[in-house]
Amino acid sequence: MEICSCMISPRSNTIRRSVRTGWPFQIAGALLAALILCSCEEYPPYTPGLYPRPAVAGWWNDEGISGPAKIVVHIGEQKAYFYKGKHLVAESTVSTGKPGFSTPPGHYTVLSKDADHVSTIFGDYVDNYGNVVRSNIDARKDSQPRGTHFDGARMPYAMFFRGGYAMHQGYVPPFAASHGCIRLPRGMAKPFFENADVGTPVTVTE
Repeated sequence: MEICSCMISPRSNTIRRSVRTGWPFQIAGALLAALILCSCEEYPPYTPGLYPRPAVAGWWNDEGISGPAKIVVHIGEQKAYFYKGKHLVAESTVSTGKPGFSTPPGHYTVLSKDADHVSTIFGDYVDNYGNVVRSNIDARKDSQPRGTHFDGARMPYAMFFRGGYAMHQGYVPPFAASHGCIRLPRGMAKPFFENADVGTPVTVTE
């Protein structure tokens, strides 16, 4: 999120004035982008060019294939793989935990599922008119402004595999950006959810 500088001719002051006037808006845009990228929630389509494009989703093909389900997540690759028996039936891009909120490697199982999960920890503080007063908060440690209430982040197709860690639908940039959950893109979260029962093995590797 760099703010570019321009070189102009001494004979022209027009560009200089526009650059001086515009830099606060560039900084504000960069800060807004940072808030969105750090959230677990999938964000709606804002102004083109302000946010990194989501990574290519992936593919699913399990026609004629059966067998016990297994999910493998590679943090280094930012990819998730879905197996039925020994057959790879799907590959998806993911976004795992950013630095300081890393997704823990290990061997887990799907503990519970919630297609319409709303976080009780991450979200926004909004006023009675629905205006966001403070965004991307952690309700465990961020103070609540007076006259606001907590609005939890939406995490569709959530599959919990360790405590509050889950795989769920969300914004998937081409890098790790979550609070520790494993975000799956729209179009891939649902088939992963529908084909993984409670008890399905989930392996997270580095």
